[in-house]
Amino acid sequence: MHRPNLRQFVFALTLLATAGFARATPDLAAPDAAAAVAAGKITLIDIRTPPEWKETGVARGARRVNMLHPQGAPGFVEQLLGEVKGDRNAPIALICRTGNRTTQVQRYLQSVGFTQVYNVKEGMAGSAAGPGWLKRGLPVENCTAPC
Repeated sequence: MHRPNLRQFVFALTLLATAGFARATPDLAAPDAAAAVAAGKITLIDIRTPPEWKETGVARGARRVNMLHPQGAPGFVEQLLGEVKGDRNAPIALICRTGNRTTQVQRYLQSVGFTQVYNVKEGMAGSAAGPGWLKRGLPVENCTAPC
């Protein structure tokens, strides 16, 4: 079982502290996110942890950026910026297991200047927002080592 280090814990607290300052919108349904990724219109970011990626696979075309980054919030943002070539205005969609973590991360990213952050609120496994990427039968890639 993965145990977060102090930096990861501080990052998680930062997410919770900033969550109330911004309204987390907009949302994307999983099929819309899949179509936007396939068309090259959005970068899909899977913020789950490596064990979760291995367990279910990763949505096709998604970039993996663990929200429990070893360097905390600065490391997470730096890696995310690398995925979008440093452009805080690039459209990105976040996905996690059920949309809970992505809601918090979406708010955090908006608070640090990202302007087009979408939330795949139904996540990989489904939630009240929808059945989820997996149950919808959307394409998944296996996560091979290193994951």
